[in-house]
Amino acid sequence: MAASTQPDVMDKLVSLSKRRGFIFQSCEIYGGTGSVWDYGPLGVELKKNLKERWWASMVRMRDDVEGLDAAILMHPKTWEASGHVAGFTDPLVDCKVCKGRFRADRLEDARCPQKPSRQPGQHDACQLTEPRMFNLMFKTFMGPVEESASTVYLRPETAQGIFVNFLNVQQSARQKVPFGIAQIGKAFRNEITPGNFIFRTREFEQMEMQYFVEPGTDMEHFEQWKADRMAWHTSLGLSADRLQFHQHAAGELAHYARAAFDINFDFGGTLGFQEIEGIHNRGDFDLAQHQQFSGKKLEYYDQQANKRYLPYVIETSVGADRTTLAVLVNGYREEAVAGEDEGRVVLGLHPALAPIKAAVFPLTKKDGQPEMATKLADELRRFVAADYDATGSIGKRYRRQDEVGTPFCVTIDSESAADQSVTIRERDSLAQVRVALDQVRTWVQDRITA
Repeated sequence: MAASTQPDVMDKLVSLSKRRGFIFQSCEIYGGTGSVWDYGPLGVELKKNLKERWWASMVRMRDDVEGLDAAILMHPKTWEASGHVAGFTDPLVDCKVCKGRFRADRLEDARCPQKPSRQPGQHDACQLTEPRMFNLMFKTFMGPVEESASTVYLRPETAQGIFVNFLNVQQSARQKVPFGIAQIGKAFRNEITPGNFIFRTREFEQMEMQYFVEPGTDMEHFEQWKADRMAWHTSLGLSADRLQFHQHAAGELAHYARAAFDINFDFGGTLGFQEIEGIHNRGDFDLAQHQQFSGKKLEYYDQQANKRYLPYVIETSVGADRTTLAVLVNGYREEAVAGEDEGRVVLGLHPALAPIKAAVFPLTKKDGQPEMATKLADELRRFVAADYDATGSIGKRYRRQDEVGTPFCVTIDSESAADQSVTIRERDSLAQVRVALDQVRTWVQDRITA
């Protein structure tokens, strides 16, 4: 983990997320479910906007990538072929004194619940067990009888759904190599030591694309996808100085990988630089394994060259939850405001990602201003996510919208009825402009898509 130069804002984000409806701990009324989180009204909009931006850039704007939505429950042989049944494990140790449970290979990142908090094993009374391997897949049963023949798993990644559908998609979409298959979906890992808010959770969402290429051309495509994916993250508004590539050294590479890079984001504080996306050259491992275990030929036939081969795969895998957290961390700031004692908290979200695009205020509750503001808000909602707020002073309303990342606030004032115009205030610059009432929707939409 690289050193961080950014402040630790995680506790402030956790508080803001609950208070303003971004993210809640799952089943909080029962004491909570460990490292499982629910997205509230604003959080679900933010995450949906992020996923839609990924889908648009990866699928809708390309003619060489097809979409897929594979099932979560898959044939159990899938996970034998992929190596997850035998090898998807972490070393686990328990402390016989504090009853804590830790990953044996990451004790330096863990904290013992005994006070004062230290690394596991550093207290004189600590009694750590010998490491034992723990499979991270959630196991369940299909059908009415719990027996080994009916064992299935909640998928620990979405990629395998793409691999088993390789020929289905290629043939039905009439695609030629090189081409890709993309999907967004839930995955589940029974992590030993999850934590850091939504950074590492037991239930999470992945945005993955597997790009199938002819062997021998794989590194060329790999380098291109590296550049494309970094550019996508900066297009979200993530600061360039908080993003970096991390190359997997020989000792870090998965046994099947020919090359691997992570895109790391600086989350600040003790978390520092951590992975939000992986770009991997997986070779032909996955298709070869599924071909062997299923007994079905998965080769691609190149008619023009009159040859068959198993394509190599370039994988791009984004954590939707981690990237959502990166966007929140990157956008959070506290500012002093001239002439005000309290200052303001701002989420400087990219307008395309912001849960609310525009908030509409009547300056007062008289002279028909609430009716004009309500009508405008209703019209905007047909095209963008809009909010109506008539409670409190105009300054307090601005602050509420700043805190949730709303880029534009529209005010109906005493002049609006006469001149059919409104004042629009921009979140980051605090600049105010006068815009004709019938141009507000276009004005906002143009700046959201810019």
